Amino acid sequence: MFDFFAKYLVEKGALTESELELIRQVSVSKKVRKNNYLLEEGKVSNFIGFVTKGSFRLLRKGEDGQEYTMKFAIENWWISDFTSFMSGEPSNCYIEALENSELIWFSRETWDQLIATIPNFHRMIDKLTARNFEAHQNRIFSNISEPAETRYDNFVNKYPTLYNRIPLYMIASFLGITRETLSRIRKQAAQRNTTS
Repeated sequence: MFDFFAKYLVEKGALTESELELIRQVSVSKKVRKNNYLLEEGKVSNFIGFVTKGSFRLLRKGEDGQEYTMKFAIENWWISDFTSFMSGEPSNCYIEALENSELIWFSRETWDQLIATIPNFHRMIDKLTARNFEAHQNRIFSNISEPAETRYDNFVNKYPTLYNRIPLYMIASFLGITRETLSRIRKQAAQRNTTS
């Protein structure tokens, strides 16, 4: 499991063997069964996880009890409620395993130690944080400015492997549309593909 993570660290952060060994010593391998929660509302997200196998979603529940998917995470992606992690405040989110999954787990203390002692790791995380913030802003803009068909097409094109692994009602929630709207859009897209 760590070898998968080490490859990512070398590709994204050019970490050295000695830096990888420091990270290996403090990392924890964790398995989460499908449909189990990694985090529940009201608890502090005192971890950051790197997904080595499987998939997760970060979701919030509305006052009506409806689930709103905020984020997905598959292999090579990070997962946490970063707002709760940074503030130390209880989370208003859940993190659910969508498949039997595995991740490399870092506690808050361990994470802070790695950031403070490994400059290459710190730089890599800063770059990833900036890209994540940009993606988040782009998603907000897309959800308030683009028609549902465009959001759907962009999702399918950007995340083709994710699209095939995630239940459609969760994708609809992520896109900010109803399941019925998603079904209609998928049907129209299929018709376009057969006529072209």
